[in-house]
Amino acid sequence: MRPDGQRRYELAGSYDFCRVINGGWQLSFAEQGQETARIVEEWSGLVEAGFTTFDVADIYSGVEQIAGRVAARFSPGEVQVHTKCVPDRSLLPGLRATDLEAMIDGSLKRIGVERLDLVQFHWWDFKVDGWIESLHTLDRLREAGKIRHLGVTNFDTARLSALLDAGLPVRTNQVQYSLLDRRPDDGLATVCRRRGVALLAYGTLAGGFMGERWIGVPRPDVDGLNRSLVKYLLIVDECGGWDAQQQRLKTLRAVAEKHGVDPAGVAVRWVLERASVAAAIVGASGAHHLERNERVFRFRLDSEDHHALERDFPDGLRGEVYGLERESGRHASIMRYELQQAPDA
Repeated sequence: MRPDGQRRYELAGSYDFCRVINGGWQLSFAEQGQETARIVEEWSGLVEAGFTTFDVADIYSGVEQIAGRVAARFSPGEVQVHTKCVPDRSLLPGLRATDLEAMIDGSLKRIGVERLDLVQFHWWDFKVDGWIESLHTLDRLREAGKIRHLGVTNFDTARLSALLDAGLPVRTNQVQYSLLDRRPDDGLATVCRRRGVALLAYGTLAGGFMGERWIGVPRPDVDGLNRSLVKYLLIVDECGGWDAQQQRLKTLRAVAEKHGVDPAGVAVRWVLERASVAAAIVGASGAHHLERNERVFRFRLDSEDHHALERDFPDGLRGEVYGLERESGRHASIMRYELQQAPDA
């Protein structure tokens, strides 16, 4: 499908996108307002540098509109906008086909296009039936020309297999995947590789906790963190805690210095070299990470690097993808299940 050093990934033989995708989730936590014009300029700079693909969602307030403004500055097809369809949890039991179509129409309007490049469907609670029927509805909208490709987010091995067995053309599955979070390795990655589903990896930098700035500093106070950082600090806790993370960061730094990059670049590179991974989604709150993202494509990890990383990241988090987040407890407690915008927002 792609050489490891290649910048772009070809999906289904007719569509390609950058293997480092600009993530928009963090912008949904920020006050945009007057900052929107600056973000549009910075995102346009990313496109000009070859980082042409953006990950947004109908539940990221204002972010689809920003991506649409950026895409409008370039030729058709030059910018790829991957969005998500995320029905509120309370609506799942009675979700109708017309509800889903309204959600898709809302994304089309906000991005300002006639067809969505990739729609990634999320279902909060698999104990509630309807997720297969909902994907059939989205597939009908694909056949009607409103969607180019279908994907899912956080679908585990069994549910993804069920969708594929039902004949649904699911092309991608966006899941959390990093040196810390190895849950896709427990069956999902194998199914994706065998059945032609590309993994899009988010959380590759654990919210930034795989970066240089956290080396040698005390564990941050949860009360001072946004919801994104709390989410990833919990993952660090699951993987041995802050002291163990400090040792891992030192290992990342040593590998990074060998290749003339920063620790975060090594973390992204490791994910890109996983067999089933098509792309890594990295926060695009500004253009200051452009040089790091450029360098990701200029080196490969060798056997010595992998040995060092496996030594200090021995197992990572294991189990089914998104399993902890679906259960009750501290991982689930930070989730926000009712985030849908009105279709005409």
